[in-house]
Amino acid sequence: MAIDSDAGPCVSADIAAGVPPAAALFHSLADENRLRIVQRLARGEARVVDLVAELGLAQSTVSKHLACLRDCDLVDYRAEGRQSFYSLTRPELMDLLASAEQLLAATGHAVTLCPAPSTTHPGGAQPTGEVVA
Repeated sequence: MAIDSDAGPCVSADIAAGVPPAAALFHSLADENRLRIVQRLARGEARVVDLVAELGLAQSTVSKHLACLRDCDLVDYRAEGRQSFYSLTRPELMDLLASAEQLLAATGHAVTLCPAPSTTHPGGAQPTGEVVA
């Protein structure tokens, strides 16, 4: 499922394109806003309006990222009247993110020195010093 030009495809679209599932999962988590949504949902379920207010994102942005996370089977919702309450379907995702934080701490955040992928230069990365998520 494609989100928009900034967010990129989600896991199922990546896998359909031949990307290995683990790479597709990490690609789906590479978006900062999706990570913020996941981190917020780890504290409990929330409606789109709650996420908009708490994260300072546009409603359309939150909805698109939630759709991607649902497509990845990482998030689901329950309907209550006219409202939808979103929650994580895979709590072990937080273990994965905690492990990533431990790895970053252990490496001294050396990932900040990794070259960021470039979409303008053939062959890939350019050494920019940007953080690669």
